[in-house]
Amino acid sequence: MTRPSPPFSPPVAAASLSGQSDADWAKAAAQYVGCAFLGGIALDSKSRDAARKLRERDREEFLPEDPLEFITSQLAELEDVPIHPAVNVRSATVEPVREAAVVCASADATLEINAHCRQEEMCAVGCGESLLRDTDRLCEYVSAAADAGATVSVKVRTEVDGVDLPETARQVATAGVDLVHVDAMDSEHVVGAVVDALEAETSPANRPAVVANNGVRDRETVREYLGDGADAVSVGRPSDDADVLSRVHEATVEWFSEQRIE
Repeated sequence: MTRPSPPFSPPVAAASLSGQSDADWAKAAAQYVGCAFLGGIALDSKSRDAARKLRERDREEFLPEDPLEFITSQLAELEDVPIHPAVNVRSATVEPVREAAVVCASADATLEINAHCRQEEMCAVGCGESLLRDTDRLCEYVSAAADAGATVSVKVRTEVDGVDLPETARQVATAGVDLVHVDAMDSEHVVGAVVDALEAETSPANRPAVVANNGVRDRETVREYLGDGADAVSVGRPSDDADVLSRVHEATVEWFSEQRIE
């Protein structure tokens, strides 16, 4: 199989955790991963109001006074760190996404659109997985970020009622996405279906890279996702656990080394 190359090496990422994934967190993971997704960061007034409501029920959220300045300063902290930075953002409107993409482009960072969060407060204002049910708006976000010059990722999840995720992946590929970051939930087979849909839309060498997430902990889970066609894997909640990151790093490097030998 001819695979696209994700914009980071090794092909292991640390996935965003709202209110926790900042520059210091990325620095701690840098020896094991090629990419760290900072955030998620609420950009506009509606998403920030939703984030405040999440805080009120004891969820962690980033709520800096100026989200764009926060992104700028966080990326500056990683300028000399050997890691590809990415920023996961949430917004109910497209223009703040475009503005954040400009910041990311200037820092050679990836802008990741959050179509993943399932918290009621975020979905009610049109953020998170509500974007998966509104593919036209999601594609508008992707196009705006791509036009701003950023590398663009979309974080999605499986098992959303009424959503054909492979078809959504195909449409965001047409809109200009570079990475599709899939939280597989309990439907790991969907990763392969997403890859197939993307390869049907473009040549294998030119298709968006697929990053597989959920339950990535060890050699077995790494090999399952990569064997299904994922181009990279990401670690979520244990991303601050050096033992987990080391196991995932070693298993990923091993798997790709075997493919080159074959």
